[in-house]
Amino acid sequence: MNPSIIDCDVAIIGAGSAGLPAYREVLKAGLKPLLIESGPHGTMCARVGCMPSKLLIAAAEAAAAIRHAPGFGVYAAGPVQIDGVAVMERVRRERDRFVGFVVEDVQAMPPEHRLDARVEFLRDGVLQSDQGHEIHAGRIIIATGAQPVVPDIYRPLGELAIVNDDVFDWQDLPRSVLVIGAGVIGVELGLALARLGVRVRVLNRSASFAHLADPAVREAAVALLAPELNLVRNAQVTTVLREGRQAVVGWTAGDGTETREQFDYVLLTAGRLPVLAPLHPERTSMPLDARGMPQIDPATLQVQGQPVFLAGDVTGRHAIQHEASDDGRLAGRNAAAWPDVQALPRRAAMAVVFSNPQIMQVGGGFSVHDSDTVAVGEVDWTRQGRSRVMLRNQGLLHVYMQRADQRFLGAEMVGPDAEHVAHLLAWALQMELTVPQMLALPFYHPTIEEGIRTALRDALRQ
Repeated sequence: MNPSIIDCDVAIIGAGSAGLPAYREVLKAGLKPLLIESGPHGTMCARVGCMPSKLLIAAAEAAAAIRHAPGFGVYAAGPVQIDGVAVMERVRRERDRFVGFVVEDVQAMPPEHRLDARVEFLRDGVLQSDQGHEIHAGRIIIATGAQPVVPDIYRPLGELAIVNDDVFDWQDLPRSVLVIGAGVIGVELGLALARLGVRVRVLNRSASFAHLADPAVREAAVALLAPELNLVRNAQVTTVLREGRQAVVGWTAGDGTETREQFDYVLLTAGRLPVLAPLHPERTSMPLDARGMPQIDPATLQVQGQPVFLAGDVTGRHAIQHEASDDGRLAGRNAAAWPDVQALPRRAAMAVVFSNPQIMQVGGGFSVHDSDTVAVGEVDWTRQGRSRVMLRNQGLLHVYMQRADQRFLGAEMVGPDAEHVAHLLAWALQMELTVPQMLALPFYHPTIEEGIRTALRDALRQ
């Protein structure tokens, strides 16, 4: 037997938020898995995504709360003092703690189930590693994730052009950061840095903001958050230079105004692309589209006609941790059961932006809106009781109801405790409740949740 050949039932490429659940499903089915990881273990979520970003945001929230206190007649001894070194030390320490839990789980796996190496396809069902192994797999799950886009125009900046992964290894907070992109990452990190005393500017090439589709909710969010972000919409970057330790960037705004500023760093958050090219899928018989993406059935995650499955961010769909985990479980079950693959029920779509006020979308959001068939209910948080008590009465909630049967379809919101409002509405959507059924449920007084009731009642009045 050739020792360089590894045989397995299912090869799982990528040990992240999708790959780990896939591994567990294959193991549960009694098959032999091989979990392949080319980089450090710990998942993108724990290492450079969900958790470290929330640690930075938590520090910013603490600073914002002190600044907010005078509205209640409560005063600190002086201006807020930000110790950037202490802030980033806690971010790294707690980040490493979260990563450590995942690494421990991986290290507890049987050694024959793991391979730390880079791999690429040789042909259908066969992978080659950079360590000389040849992996023969009856089925393959690709869970290699996505990576930030770094446009060529920013290459001259060298290490001054960064992505979100780089932020969480900072030893101290910088003085200034230019953020490119007003999506979820740009808004979250931009706002956190601004509230921690960093001079921030956010440029967005369109009028979009945090992926909000409802025009009224989007403009409400922009009105509330754009001043702190120094947001410039419809911006066209014209000049990118490096002068010593400074990045010099020039742009033209939508009104034709030309501006040039200096920054310590340029944070690129204008999109992520699936990590597929290094695998050389073109060496297989997988059907590929013009971008080199395998054609998959979104209901089963199977590549058309192949014992190959995609899971998580590599699919190019929503880059959300719980959806990546669900993808991993689905891909693992179907890989184990192949060729008897099945479409399994998916959870109601939900997305949250951890800004302050927070932003959320449930279901199709505004995309389901048709004025002839869909009614829109609204609550203006400026007049909502509990939010006014807490001096957090800002924002707008829109809920969408199908007129014909009064079924709840989704929502978009900027406002207080949007992360919790999103959960309640996502549960209602998944249970396929009608608006009258939702209104029959209890609403305690005085709570933020009463705002949901106001919006639902407004939808029924349409």
